[in-house]
Amino acid sequence: MHLPAWRFGKPYESLERETLVHFLTGEPVAEVSQVGGAIVGRDLQKAQQARAALLAIDPEEIVERLQTAGNLYANGTVTVGDTKQSPDDFVKQQSATTGLPESLCRANMQKNMFVLSNMDRILDALSRGLDTKILWQGYGQEHRGVTVSYQAQSPVLGLVLPSNSPGVHTLWLPVIALGVGLVMKPGSQEPWTPYRMAAAMVEAGIPAEAIGLYPGATDVGAGILAGCRRSMIFGSAKTVEQYRGNPGVQVHGPGFSKIIFGDDCVDNWERHLDTLCESVAINSGRGCINASAIYASRHTKAIAEAIAARLGPVDVKPPQDPEAKLAAFTIPGAAKAIWGQIEAGLKAPGVTHATAAYGDRLVEGERCGWLRPTVVHCTSPEPEIAKAEYMFPFVSVVECPQGKMLDSIGPTLVCSAITEDEAFQRRLIDCTHIDRLNLGPIPTTKLDWLQPHEGNIIDFLYRSRALQVAAAVGARS
Repeated sequence: MHLPAWRFGKPYESLERETLVHFLTGEPVAEVSQVGGAIVGRDLQKAQQARAALLAIDPEEIVERLQTAGNLYANGTVTVGDTKQSPDDFVKQQSATTGLPESLCRANMQKNMFVLSNMDRILDALSRGLDTKILWQGYGQEHRGVTVSYQAQSPVLGLVLPSNSPGVHTLWLPVIALGVGLVMKPGSQEPWTPYRMAAAMVEAGIPAEAIGLYPGATDVGAGILAGCRRSMIFGSAKTVEQYRGNPGVQVHGPGFSKIIFGDDCVDNWERHLDTLCESVAINSGRGCINASAIYASRHTKAIAEAIAARLGPVDVKPPQDPEAKLAAFTIPGAAKAIWGQIEAGLKAPGVTHATAAYGDRLVEGERCGWLRPTVVHCTSPEPEIAKAEYMFPFVSVVECPQGKMLDSIGPTLVCSAITEDEAFQRRLIDCTHIDRLNLGPIPTTKLDWLQPHEGNIIDFLYRSRALQVAAAVGARS
């Protein structure tokens, strides 16, 4: 199977290709054409045409076509590259190159389909009821009868996509419905979702010239970030730091998501064990919304032992096994290197390995490796391992007085606070380093798609500004 680059609707076969292989067998799965940053820069000179192609279609029609695309993506056979691809083909290919169990690939397909199928409701929620025709025209009257204006900050959104979890693609799915084109660098191991999604969109009637797919090396990502006035990148804490303060780049890095027990509820922690385990382990712990730490003022050792008893026995299974819950690290030596970091962290004072009794955590294969769920207990927030996040089911259970928790947790994408203490809830609501807050026993991994996951994409792509229209002009328009 060959995946060509997609240069705003025109397939481009490069002489330079990367072969994607099965993470277990090494058998070839696909060849992907590789382009350079110079091609991206040249094509971005025509970026305005991508937006113009979308604006030529009524916004309500765009939403309907995206809903059709969602059904095609999840249930249809579409042409991807030079091959007809069924949903089962997609799942097997994605699993083969990413190391994700097939059951998790299917689950992530359903997430993406849900977002596309409910695009009208999601846009209504994100825009606070704004008529999307205002985004097409640039101005109009909102429900209060006031003239409002929204100016697109870029004709396209640049995307430097990851390979860790297909679920992250839900973040960019509303972009086409906002009248903005897409320029994507697919993840090296996970080109499958952007390619299949683009194919489904085009088959559903989205203009092909509104979408670009540019697989390649790091210079492609650099070219996208340099050439697009608005871009989104996924990466490490180092990547986050590199682009901090750049208004044109929205960075999605580690989540450091957490669960916090208030003193009023912690004595009943056992009734919330399902919530704790789901937050840590679902989707093989690969998401930024998976909990990497649990804070409580007491019972922390018992909490760690209970989670370890539930998750510790989970073992590696073949990717096609419906009970498989662990994803492989497909880069040789990656799993071993991560386990080495964890072993070093376990030597710190006040740190105990709660899953030690359930067998080795590192499982090495011939071409890849796995890390089994790992639970550590920390007697304070001070050890470095209490601040760590890894791409597998890993959690630190941290003992910390309630009064010091919010000063100790650091940046937190999702915080689920199990407390009914109104004063503590008020402090949580006011805490500026918590992005998404759940009050009550809600898994950190449970998202409400009618709320922004990590920043509002409309606020990122559009600028609200003052605009007044004289009566005569308004009559002509």
